[in-house]
Amino acid sequence: MKSSYQRGVYRRIVVPILPEGQSQAAFGLARALADKGRIVLVGVVGVPEGETLSVATLPARQIRSVLFSWQQVEPRVRIRERVRVSHQPYADLSQVVHEERADLLILEYPTHFEQMGITVDQALTIYPCELAILRGEIRASPKRILVPIRGSVHAEQSLRLAFAMAQTTQAKVIPLHIVSPKEPTLEPPARSLVSVLEQMPEVERLIVHADQVAEAILQQAQQADLIIMGTMAKPGERSTTVGPITEQILQRAPCSVIAIRSSRPIPPNIGEEIASVSSISVLVDKWFAENTYYADEFADLSHLVELKEKQGVSISLALPALNEEATVGNVIQTLKKALMDEMPLLDEVLLIDSNSTDRTRAIAAELGIPVYIHQQVLPELGARKGKGEALWKSLYLTKGDIILWIDTDIVNIHPRFVYGLIGPLLLREKIQFVKGFYRRPLKVGDKVQAGGGGRVTELTARPLINLFYPALSGLIQPLSGEYGGRRALLERLPFSSGYGVEIGLLIDILETAGLDVIAQVDLQERIHHNQPLQALSKMSFAIIQTVVRKLERRYGVNLLQEVNRSMKTIHYEAGRLYLEVEEIAERERPPMIEVPAYQEKKAARRTPSPA
Repeated sequence: MKSSYQRGVYRRIVVPILPEGQSQAAFGLARALADKGRIVLVGVVGVPEGETLSVATLPARQIRSVLFSWQQVEPRVRIRERVRVSHQPYADLSQVVHEERADLLILEYPTHFEQMGITVDQALTIYPCELAILRGEIRASPKRILVPIRGSVHAEQSLRLAFAMAQTTQAKVIPLHIVSPKEPTLEPPARSLVSVLEQMPEVERLIVHADQVAEAILQQAQQADLIIMGTMAKPGERSTTVGPITEQILQRAPCSVIAIRSSRPIPPNIGEEIASVSSISVLVDKWFAENTYYADEFADLSHLVELKEKQGVSISLALPALNEEATVGNVIQTLKKALMDEMPLLDEVLLIDSNSTDRTRAIAAELGIPVYIHQQVLPELGARKGKGEALWKSLYLTKGDIILWIDTDIVNIHPRFVYGLIGPLLLREKIQFVKGFYRRPLKVGDKVQAGGGGRVTELTARPLINLFYPALSGLIQPLSGEYGGRRALLERLPFSSGYGVEIGLLIDILETAGLDVIAQVDLQERIHHNQPLQALSKMSFAIIQTVVRKLERRYGVNLLQEVNRSMKTIHYEAGRLYLEVEEIAERERPPMIEVPAYQEKKAARRTPSPA
């Protein structure tokens, strides 16, 4: 199965079409990169100065024929309304790029440049969008993509492009570092890319010591099918010259070449910090493309059961709840019927309640599933409030090799909320933790507000993640309540007792197991009830505490005193305002594997019963 999010890098790609169809390679590259984006084909005929434009009648007819035939095989194609005939075709193409708001322009080397009467360096100046200079045909299934990254800040985009192509072709991306004995220290952009690549253990880096950079690249190109590299970069500019090294590769490489020029200007005083922030997007983009799934990919439940039985794993679903009598019954009935009674995908379902005062527990018991009050589980460790406490204690209660958690306030519950999370864990052994995401319309009374959810995510969690843990910035909803993972990982993690549990788990997984073990799944839409702003404020306060605790451990400093763990909330009543102090101390439980009672229970399960 392939992810629905193996998306292209670009939304709108412009490809000029020349007479006699001399743009086949550029069109092929556009199709590989566009995915759900649009390809804009524009016919271009250049006529030498002094000649009448009418001489272009026959070439224009040839181009229209090519445009029509290509449109039949590629539904994403949009054709400009007419073929452009001009003494300055490069200027007409620039107008099209501007009108279409193109993300990328693909020009074949040297054909497009010769027929439009401009040099490569002139093209770098004329066209403001990202520019890909292509030499040669791209093989349908390239095996090795070589990406030289020494020095140029455009190397970031080169890597992003290489990983995007590798997604659909299964090619191996080989980052190439050329280290000169005279200048052994890499420039800041390359240094930051190296640090990012070190977080991708599956990517094999190639380090070559050589004085002649171009010759070293050409030598390594003997074993490559494609080279992707940046043009020369100057501070404060996009690029005004292709650069002597890239020019030699375009002219002499034994394989196909793509020279890329980013549309982003280079900061005037680029330093390592700026480069590092920029380079992390290579890691995040690659992860997003490879580790983002869609629930409907796993709708074939019989196939999931087959994978589960083949791998010999058991799956537990724990449902945390607090006063959810309006929805808990439908959640349990829907999931149990589809995933236990009709199809044996789940091995157990239990309710882990936070001492509800309504009929939540009674409803669950009537439907035949085990019910626990988390404050009464492991009493020797004390009773704490909070959802994170309930999830942590559910590790003790459940038996499965895979453990899933689904909130019980979901109005539009569907089996996809569970099988969507199970799918990546059964499909890929490397995946150890899966987060759900969805559109979040809020139900307020009888009305539904489209897209009104996720306020704490956008105003608190996402800014903190981008500031301190940018590798997690590709997670669409890091605070979602639908997630799960392998027991072997979860039992080794500390759990925040309250609202900080979701972000805390993500940070710890990133730092102990790496980004690649995390996946995310589109569960489509989740309708739930709105929470008042004051409750969201308390949630944010707990989340901030959790992140600060992780930073304290990372840097070995104490940032918060105990007094900082109380929050003053403002209350409005008729005729008066007043402050109320509430303790919101986001405490943490140790990894469950360290709890003696859990160790004993786990050992008892491993010990075979006497015959």
